[in-house]
Amino acid sequence: MSTRPLTPAAPASRPRVTFGALAAMKAAGEPIVMVTAYDYPSAQVAEAAGVDVVLVGDSAAMTVLGHESTVPVTVDEMLMLTAAVQRGLATPLLVADLPFGSYEASDEQAVATAQRFVKTTGCDAVKIERGGSSVDRARAIVAAGIPVMGHVGLTPQTAATIGGYRAQGRTAEEAVALCESAIALQDAGCFAIVFEAIPSAVTEAIMPRMEVPVIGIGAGPAADGQVLVFHDLLGIYDGHAARFVKRYADVRSAMVAGVTAYADEVRTRAYPQPEHGYGMPAEEAARLRAILDGSAPPRARRA
Repeated sequence: MSTRPLTPAAPASRPRVTFGALAAMKAAGEPIVMVTAYDYPSAQVAEAAGVDVVLVGDSAAMTVLGHESTVPVTVDEMLMLTAAVQRGLATPLLVADLPFGSYEASDEQAVATAQRFVKTTGCDAVKIERGGSSVDRARAIVAAGIPVMGHVGLTPQTAATIGGYRAQGRTAEEAVALCESAIALQDAGCFAIVFEAIPSAVTEAIMPRMEVPVIGIGAGPAADGQVLVFHDLLGIYDGHAARFVKRYADVRSAMVAGVTAYADEVRTRAYPQPEHGYGMPAEEAARLRAILDGSAPPRARRA
């Protein structure tokens, strides 16, 4: 479902990405490209790059808001960020993370939060973490008519309870539990599931059992698609980068260099130059000086 119209910004040769299109990509073995975005400019970049899915991740807590984990980000903050991203997109599917504490307590809470996201931001779907009770929450949200993306493996919202930010499923028993959670989310109606920080061999073993698209992040090449955090892949974020991150640009260095050059020119008065300002007729400038020094009266203002 989507409340987003096809805007004029949408490339004429590229149709809107739908849930059916993602399923068709999986069936055809065509890799799915997903990236996070947190504001209007990053959404525009994702749009121009032609990605398939954009996730407004609760990773914004760290990359945008400066927290040490995803836990502190609030519903209101995520709503604001998701709405901003929506305004910059035309073709990718838009998914919003439900933040920690906004869906776990009950099915009613989960449905209400999901409905608020769809109504307020125009997102196409929401994402929740973990298996267990989250399976029930996913089922309830899907039953309310809102598509859900699941998430297993390393689940940052509950990292403290699973040993921190480390790979999951490194033993056969742990891998079986991951498989069970993924299948349970699939059976609950999730249209796709994120596998995070899972050994490649585990993903390969689970994939034959998955009927919905699997998006990997540190889960190996066997997944149906891949997702990376916008600030990580572009080298914007200066924090710790996980092992699975590949930097495709060094945007932060370019940003620092640009702001440093600006600061240097301001301090040496090299900026602004005449071409950076606005002109005024010479006679008006002269009259202004005369008015200010009291040698000429100002003209009467027109009513």
